[in-house]
Amino acid sequence: MALADLTITDAAAGLRSGAHTSVDLTEAVLERASMTEAEIHAYLTIDREAALEAASGADQELASGHDRGTLHGIPIALKDNMCQRGVETTAASQILAGYRPPYDATVVTRLRNAGSVLIGKANLDEFAMGSSTENSAYGPTRNPWDTGRVPGGSSGGSAAAVAAGSALGALGSDTGGSIRQPGSLCGVVGMKPTYGTVSRYGLIAFASSLDQIGPITRTVDDAVALLQGITGHDPLDATSWAGEYPELASELDAGVAGKRIGVVTEFGGEGYEPAVTAALTSTLDQLSDAGADIVEVSLPTVELALSAYYLIAPAECSANLARFDGIRYGLRLEGETTEEMMARTRAQGFGPEVIRRILLGTYALSAGYYDAFYGQAHKARTVLRNEFAAAYEQVDVLMSPTSPTVAFPFDAKSDPLSMYLSDVCTIPSNLSGDPAISVPVGLDDQGLPLGVQVMAPAMGEPVMFAVAKEIERLAGFDARPRMVQELA
Repeated sequence: MALADLTITDAAAGLRSGAHTSVDLTEAVLERASMTEAEIHAYLTIDREAALEAASGADQELASGHDRGTLHGIPIALKDNMCQRGVETTAASQILAGYRPPYDATVVTRLRNAGSVLIGKANLDEFAMGSSTENSAYGPTRNPWDTGRVPGGSSGGSAAAVAAGSALGALGSDTGGSIRQPGSLCGVVGMKPTYGTVSRYGLIAFASSLDQIGPITRTVDDAVALLQGITGHDPLDATSWAGEYPELASELDAGVAGKRIGVVTEFGGEGYEPAVTAALTSTLDQLSDAGADIVEVSLPTVELALSAYYLIAPAECSANLARFDGIRYGLRLEGETTEEMMARTRAQGFGPEVIRRILLGTYALSAGYYDAFYGQAHKARTVLRNEFAAAYEQVDVLMSPTSPTVAFPFDAKSDPLSMYLSDVCTIPSNLSGDPAISVPVGLDDQGLPLGVQVMAPAMGEPVMFAVAKEIERLAGFDARPRMVQELA
């Protein structure tokens, strides 16, 4: 197998056995990027010189016996809404064109401390607002499985990079499914941790009560390894969990025998492609044969989750994005007054989807509508959290499709509501703050990846990873996109 197609765990083992060096791995993914980027456009920035320098440093450390762990010397991509000192960080928006942060996000610091090699900044929907990566101000990312289709979003660049082999792993951010949905559409693992367990310091905020950084990888083992490298309390993040953290890999090889798996009945029916439903059914049958107890679970408020989300998230984004005014950093268009300068800067700097959500959020927060919209949305969120908590008293994990559809063609969802429905299965876990993971389980008759979602209670990552790894084992999914097979 080509070095660019190795898993993180296999690449790490090869580094320690002498089969290859970090420079070898880094050159391999950079070479893969040079062959795929013209078509895929997974990256906004590739920091080749710094990556090779970091790889050389990792090799020297490993040779001297200074081993920082599994991520040492491993090439990783960052979604371009995570601040990296001195590297252009735009959140795929014109309003931040040319912005080079003077500091690192906490997750970037932790990856550096783990010895990881940072390859570059991956493309995304502008300010992480979208489900297709079509909203990037710098052009869309294309799905390596079919370049006429979207990779999902908003972390589409991160997922496409891992699928194409231009990174061995990547970080994305997940506000309403933006790690898991592109993971499903690109045939890779995408995982959203429990809210507060990974620092958001240095993440360019979309919706602060929903945003969470997490791993995108080829395997569940890799997701565990990458998450272990970035998780933990951070005093720089006021929402960071200061209590005890679970040992993520404590149940990784425990299997599913004796576990109760709940199937959410509300995630199905009209709008779900037959192949998606069949993939979930087949996976559940396999888990049952492996000893799991499969039960149906109803979460009635799930049907309100999409509506609640599209009041809460835009309201928070309207507050967070107020800082982009042309005064302190980023784009600035002159005007005769400060007000005119700010209006012109924002009108040109923000894309249509961002403006749509800012306006929606500002309206929801306005006098006379706050209680009717934003307040009611939070009441629904509380009820949903309680329903999830009650369900987890009866089952170990919940399961659903990750996305109602496989990867769809570009411009197929020009109506905003149809695009928003792409995240109907993933949004509830953001509202509840619980962890969830998407695992690829096969291909449909068009050769497009299918994923299933495993959800767990807060701090329930160990049991979630155990079920996910068993799903991965039973599915035996190790396919690579045709374009990758032809390049390898």
